[in-house]
Amino acid sequence: MKRDFLLSAVLLLSTILYSCDKTDIQTIDGPATGASVKFFNFSLNSPVVNYFANDIKVTAAVSTTGAESGTTGLAYAAVYPSTNAYAILAGGNYDLKATRPVNATADPGLIINKLTANLTEGKNYSLYMCGFYDKTAKSSDAFIMEDVLPPVDTSAAYVRLVNVSPNANPVNLIIKNRSNNAELTVATSVAYKSGAAFVKVPQGVYDLMLRYPNTTTDIYTRTEVSVIKSNVYTFTLRGDITVGGTSATNRTFIDNTPNR
Repeated sequence: MKRDFLLSAVLLLSTILYSCDKTDIQTIDGPATGASVKFFNFSLNSPVVNYFANDIKVTAAVSTTGAESGTTGLAYAAVYPSTNAYAILAGGNYDLKATRPVNATADPGLIINKLTANLTEGKNYSLYMCGFYDKTAKSSDAFIMEDVLPPVDTSAAYVRLVNVSPNANPVNLIIKNRSNNAELTVATSVAYKSGAAFVKVPQGVYDLMLRYPNTTTDIYTRTEVSVIKSNVYTFTLRGDITVGGTSATNRTFIDNTPNR
């Protein structure tokens, strides 16, 4: 009797979740049985956006009532989900649309980028909104790439480099272990809107150094980045390659996002 009651409760909850209006926030709790997607807003000077897969919102902030928040979303440099999780979508063809919040002061509901993609069940993807935001056309660039995650390795970690800096030449990424100063090149000649394969590295604390091919001069360095065994990380070059320092919003930066 108790088991039948629990089963009925689960079925009722499922009915409630899947009968929501298309403007509600998609519920992604539960087993990851579809295609997995991370969403990045790395478009310089871009406004806040939310992502829709066809007409279903997949990135959003939730209000205290559980309804859609019509003014908030992914600002520049934000990632959804921000943890090592992914948003889950059923496999299939989608128009993935970066859209202004419905109650935004400027351009409510405007689609500033639409990317069509076929998502395969069981695969992982990263979708980057990138480039310089065009304030006249009110549009941004974007691309999607498959995240070919390596098997879980309890002895080491895996890292890769993705380049979304629109005015950077192809770059190499070298990591230096702070415990012994050993350097390891983990990516070479990575161009804008592309990424390198994941590379196995020992657990440790590293300095990340960007260099142009065939040079030994660091064009950017991020220090003291922890890499933990069994985990997988994406280092993403974002920002305006001509902007240095540590305070400007559009400065050169290497983002560190866990994939697993």
